[in-house]
Amino acid sequence: MLTVVTADIIGSREIADRSAAQKVFDASIARVEQALPVVVRGLRPTVGDEQQGVYPTLEAALATILLLRLALPDGLEFRYGIGLGEIGRVASVGIEQGIADGPGWWAARTAVEHVEKLQRRDAPNARSWVVADEKTAKTDAAAVNWANAYLLARDEIVSTMTARSRRLTYGRCLGEPQRELARAEGITQSAVSQALASSGASAIVAGFRMLAVA
Repeated sequence: MLTVVTADIIGSREIADRSAAQKVFDASIARVEQALPVVVRGLRPTVGDEQQGVYPTLEAALATILLLRLALPDGLEFRYGIGLGEIGRVASVGIEQGIADGPGWWAARTAVEHVEKLQRRDAPNARSWVVADEKTAKTDAAAVNWANAYLLARDEIVSTMTARSRRLTYGRCLGEPQRELARAEGITQSAVSQALASSGASAIVAGFRMLAVA
């Protein structure tokens, strides 16, 4: 089933140079989509601090979001609402492709709002959540629950990583050898190994590869 993602910039009003930040977001998204070309329609700005994208499967959406979390520098983050359900387009004058609409998009918006609540209370490091529309939830409730349990654990690990650990984990997800990562970072291969081990990267990489295979 097609999976939609709404990504909201965290703390957009506190970003000193919003234009410069958007260039970083755009470049990071383009980099991820080139590395993992599994999109139906890539994440693109819509209005204000929101971006929207469409993916062929839930696994493809989760894998892409992970790479983007790892690719972004400190201080620039999204919260991700992942929606399962039917989607469509409403015709509108001046918008060639129409306006994105349908239960899948409504579910993604509900998911974003849920992430905000989690961040304020039970899970400050939460960044992603999946919600299915009423029709989809009847058949895929178990998959949604498992996905959210995975995301809570994944977000906790990634949120506590340093910028270097995220870069190293990104490289390992894409199969880059540790010696090449060490050369790029200007550190020893032993230091790379230690950074990956101490940050929980192995679990993140293993999870990514399972998503990519699916």
